[in-house]
Amino acid sequence: MKHTNLETAKRLQRIGSAFCIPGPFFSYEEIKMGNVNHTYKVNYIRDDGSGMAQIKSYLVQRVNTYAFQHPVELMQNIDRVTEYIRRTYPDTPCLHFHHTADRKNYLMDEDGFWRLSNYVPSVTFDTCDDAAVIRSAGEAFGDFQMMLSGFDAEQLFYTIPDFHNTRSRYAQLKAAVEADPCGRVAEVREEIDWLLSVEDQACRLTDMERSGELPLRVTHNDTKINNVLFDEATHKPLVVIDLDTVMPGLIGHDFGDAIRFAANFAAEDCPNPEEAGLDLNIFWAFTEGFLSKMAPSLTQNETDTLALSSFSLACELSTRFLADYIMGDKYFKIKHARHNLERTRCQIALAKDMLLKMNAMNAIVRECAQRYR
Repeated sequence: MKHTNLETAKRLQRIGSAFCIPGPFFSYEEIKMGNVNHTYKVNYIRDDGSGMAQIKSYLVQRVNTYAFQHPVELMQNIDRVTEYIRRTYPDTPCLHFHHTADRKNYLMDEDGFWRLSNYVPSVTFDTCDDAAVIRSAGEAFGDFQMMLSGFDAEQLFYTIPDFHNTRSRYAQLKAAVEADPCGRVAEVREEIDWLLSVEDQACRLTDMERSGELPLRVTHNDTKINNVLFDEATHKPLVVIDLDTVMPGLIGHDFGDAIRFAANFAAEDCPNPEEAGLDLNIFWAFTEGFLSKMAPSLTQNETDTLALSSFSLACELSTRFLADYIMGDKYFKIKHARHNLERTRCQIALAKDMLLKMNAMNAIVRECAQRYR
């Protein structure tokens, strides 16, 4: 639904009023961030206490309820997690979502499902090869995990059931191979065979969670570096954002996905899989930052499987890309006919390189864990 600038301004004013934002509405701008929700920066005029006017900014988002089909539960998760951090660590910056008069951190109206949070002046990085920034990202996600280490993950809803259930992802790949609706299985037999050959190794974390060998924790589940806000001048981490996928999970899900994304020499959809591989310098930087915050609270099994988690997440995403390619590209957005196949081959190349470097990865984890325990 498109609106004129005046209509949008009036709509944002109504939303601000519903969330009890004081002061005259001044202006707004649409923020092109993320691929799912619609985001606006809204500005209000405030008295700074001396009679002078200043601008106070907020972020208003319309949540995509097609992508997130249980938005109320999603916002309840966010409310429980952010309010826990604010109560337990009052001096630590945290996302703050405002509440309506009836104490809800969301608003449903005829235009959609809305939320409003404080605006944090900052800078983000979509990709980065600066080890200092990568280490800081590791610190941010480690700090997020550490602050929630005392929170009972069972209080949270599974906003995306079986999201990191690697056994389930493999089952979906096998079902796609069996169905083969587009006749594509023959051309990807090599990729299928390799993924099946490492299935038990890739699924080890899922199996250990089922047997009680790995504890459930509160996990972010989208630990890309661009989900950390950094100070504009110092590039020190400020706060972790995009909490839509916060739910129960394994520590390795967050660690492994961050490594899979940040430490690959190649982009996720690089058409030349021979360029893909694990950058051990980036792996070391993120691991050091993450464990500098989280090491004391990890179990031995969690520490011992951190390196493996990176391999598991690369294989898991490979199965998802490949199943989607076989089924006719129904889930992931594609830019060309072989996009999902290129993604698959790049992730498999990364996973293969991780296997070759697993001893080095484990050694880095052990050294950092011992130093920060």
